[in-house]
Amino acid sequence: MKHIEVVAAIIVHEDKILATQRGYGSYAGSWEFPGGKIEPGEAPEAALVREIHEELDATIEVGPLLITVDYDYPEFAMTMHCYICKLKSEMKLLEHSDARWLGADELDSVGWLAADEEVIEAIKKTKTI
Repeated sequence: MKHIEVVAAIIVHEDKILATQRGYGSYAGSWEFPGGKIEPGEAPEAALVREIHEELDATIEVGPLLITVDYDYPEFAMTMHCYICKLKSEMKLLEHSDARWLGADELDSVGWLAADEEVIEAIKKTKTI
């Protein structure tokens, strides 16, 4: 099975976390944390800065690692490194169909991708927001 290594940004702003809705692919319509694949030789933090610029045309400050999730989808296996981040600029959706800022009591209000559900549990346990 193909294995990919990815990064995801848990972007926190005014006690809310950014959720983005996939606009393409077999998981279109599902909600996720923005991010993407780590390129060969690229540091995870650098990959996250690059991916957020590509997906949201935004600048972020990468903070601490919250959780690393290993998850097997039917098509591939992945390792996802999730970092707490701060938004440092305005953003616009370039690859996603929608975005929402969710408070602690709203985290279960969207249909997260399976791997991202583990991240939600980590956010709740650590009281990230």
